[in-house]
Amino acid sequence: MPPTTSDDPRRRPPTGLTRILARLPVQLYRVGLGRLLGRRMLLLTHTGRNSGQPRRVVVEVVAYDAANHSWTVASGYGKQAQWYRNLRHAPGGTVQVGRHRHHVSAYFLDPEEGAEVMAEYAPRHPRAARLLCRYLGLPADGTADAYRAAGRQIAFVRLVAFPGS
Repeated sequence: MPPTTSDDPRRRPPTGLTRILARLPVQLYRVGLGRLLGRRMLLLTHTGRNSGQPRRVVVEVVAYDAANHSWTVASGYGKQAQWYRNLRHAPGGTVQVGRHRHHVSAYFLDPEEGAEVMAEYAPRHPRAARLLCRYLGLPADGTADAYRAAGRQIAFVRLVAFPGS
């Protein structure tokens, strides 16, 4: 069987109990316990492209740039993820990291930028990088070149805070 990619239709969002468990981090933020998730997770609030209603998702931060006040996140379900599609339609929103909220604009990384993000992420979080690649059906033998190749296939988004937010 060929490996799946993050945009492969066989990679479907969770349903049933798995969906409830996947949405649990959103509930932690709602009850004020988002700080328990640390700095590697953030709550992204964006606008639904069809409903116009606020939507929320918790995503892992793969890179934080303090100088530019930006967070880079990856879409585990590729460009078909609802939050990714919503940001494509309306690239603004808010992020909450712990108790801190920031208004942000979304910028979509091209494959070469994604390659560098993944190559920098993998040595800092080797286990998570291997799991992400395995989950997405991407080969990764632990080398920087393999992680760059995987990063070219992952949908990365950089969330940049507005000045003063």
